Amino acid sequence: MTTIDKTKPVMVTGANGYVASWLVKRLLDEGLTVHAAVRNPEDTRKTGHLLEAAAQGKGTLRLFAGDLLKPGSYTAAVEGCELVFHTASPFIMDVKDPQKELIEPAVQGTENLLKSAMEVSTVKRVVVTSSCAAIYTDAIDTTQAPGGRITEAVWNTTASLDYQPYAYSKTLAEKRAWEIQKTQNRWDLITINMSLVLGPALNPATTTSESVNILKRLGDGELKMGAPRMGIGVVDVRDVAQAHWLAGFTPAAKGRYITSAHETDLLEMSALLLPKYGAAFPLPKRALPKWLLMLVGPMANKLFSRRFVQNNVNIPWRADNTKIQRELGVRYMPLKTTMEDSFQVLIDQGVLQGK
Repeated sequence: MTTIDKTKPVMVTGANGYVASWLVKRLLDEGLTVHAAVRNPEDTRKTGHLLEAAAQGKGTLRLFAGDLLKPGSYTAAVEGCELVFHTASPFIMDVKDPQKELIEPAVQGTENLLKSAMEVSTVKRVVVTSSCAAIYTDAIDTTQAPGGRITEAVWNTTASLDYQPYAYSKTLAEKRAWEIQKTQNRWDLITINMSLVLGPALNPATTTSESVNILKRLGDGELKMGAPRMGIGVVDVRDVAQAHWLAGFTPAAKGRYITSAHETDLLEMSALLLPKYGAAFPLPKRALPKWLLMLVGPMANKLFSRRFVQNNVNIPWRADNTKIQRELGVRYMPLKTTMEDSFQVLIDQGVLQGK
């Protein structure tokens, strides 16, 4: 049982990120002092929404410089904190050098943050933003898991540097976090294992999350001929921020938490947008056949290898999301709300433009 003193500051890495921005806003709204680590605190284009949240909230925002690859760069921000949230990690799929762009930032960033937690004696709990990708690689892995769906007991064994390196990076980073946690007994570790996070970005113009790219592909005509029925889990970014808050401040919270609201696919997600946005945007209305994707997928997009298509298209995604609901009381928004709110923000910001 770990009780966090809310009068002490709370530290957040990657504080201007997609998920972290909502978490920081929640912390500020609740009147807490937030030590927000970002790559460049002077870049108001990327921190302006945090400054605005601080102006509107009851808490205090302190910006710190932090670099995933620089040992010790988080220590100053951790000083005086009992609770640390480590959300910083790249979420990109199309990379040239997966070792340099994904593995090193994810693993070394986790090591550097946790070494700072080891050095600062006030730290009592660390919440790491992990991913369901540390549990599975392809949709077929979820249906082949014990009981026909993934649980917190399952680890990813099929990703590699050559195949789905993002999932591999999340697996290595989370395993390293647990290894480091076991070397001490002052602070406990909790991981939030999210599926695909959608929902309105607080900083849509500057977010680099792959989540925004998926929405853009649905709305910009890239998939107007059809969308693959690719099994995925989806959760709203606001629910993920709430999950982090509860993981941080629930004394009995422990271990890993699958944070996923809906078992869906790209075509179903598009169908939820059609009634409101179908007249103005070329949203996909039919499923692309698997045989066609097997044939042309690898030529059209290097991420759509035959192995990927075989293991994900027309295969459901299954996860047991009951632990976080039972232990932390997390409740999820309807998928239609998530899809419409996500899409509307991109329109409002000019990222997507209709006919």
